[in-house]
Amino acid sequence: MNAFHLEAPGAHLRYHDLPGDDPTLVFLHGLGSASSSAFPRVARDRHLLRHRALLVDLLGFGYSDRPPAFDYAMESHAESIVSLLRALGLDRTVLIGHSMGGSVAILVAAAAPKLVGCLIAAEANLDPGPGFVSGIITSVDERTFADTGHAQFVRRVLGAGYADYAGTAAMADPTALHRSAVSLIADRCPTYRERLTALPLPRTYLFGEHTLPDPDVDRLRKSGIDVRVVPAAGHDMMADNPDGFAAAVAAAIDAARLGPRSAG
Repeated sequence: MNAFHLEAPGAHLRYHDLPGDDPTLVFLHGLGSASSSAFPRVARDRHLLRHRALLVDLLGFGYSDRPPAFDYAMESHAESIVSLLRALGLDRTVLIGHSMGGSVAILVAAAAPKLVGCLIAAEANLDPGPGFVSGIITSVDERTFADTGHAQFVRRVLGAGYADYAGTAAMADPTALHRSAVSLIADRCPTYRERLTALPLPRTYLFGEHTLPDPDVDRLRKSGIDVRVVPAAGHDMMADNPDGFAAAVAAAIDAARLGPRSAG
C-alpha cells in the first residue's frame, strides 16, 4: 500500500496502486466503506485487468489517517484526490465513484477537469437530503454518534447481513463518518447534479438492476449522460456482481474512446 502526505491536514492518504496501462482508473468508495475493501475484485477483473488502478481510501476511512481537525467535507475530500493525482503526474484518468465516492468524483472533475478523461458515478448522491445510511448517521449529533451511535450503527448493519460493510464501517473514524454524512447531504449551489450535467467530458451513471425503476434513468439521459445498468445487483453493485460492474465500467470507457496518452 502507498501513502501520500497531505500538507494542510498533516495526514497520509493511503491507496493501492495496481500496475497497468493508461487510462488510469481511480476508485473512490462510498460512505463508511473503503476502496481497499470495495474494489480489488473489480480492479483485477478480466474486463479491467489491463488498466493501472488506484484504490484510494479517503481520509478517515480504511487505511488512511484520521486527522481530528479535518472537516471531512466533500469538497475537502475532493481536494485531497486532486492533490494526489497531480503529485502522481496523472491526467485523463477514469474516475469511478460509488455512492458518496461518486459525489466526490463529480467535485474532483468540476475542480480539475484536465485530470479527468471520463467520469463514472455509480448511484452517486446527486441531490441534497439524506439517504438510508446517511439518514441513520445524521439522526443524532456528532458527539452522540461518536459516543454511542457509531457502535449501534455497526451492529445494525451487521444484523442486516452486511458483514463486509460492517467491517469497513467499524474501521471508519466516527467523527469522519458523521461529518462526511452531514456534508454529503447538505444543500449545495450548484448541486452535484448540476455540476455533473455541466461537465465537459464523458460521463456515465451506473444503476444496479435491483434499484430500478428510477425516474433518473430518463432524466440523466436527457442531460446527455450515458446510463448503464449492472445486472443482478442492488446499490452495493461491486459486491453483488463484481464482474458485471467491471463490464459496465469497461463499456463506459470504450464509449468514451479513451486511449493511451501520446508521447508528446
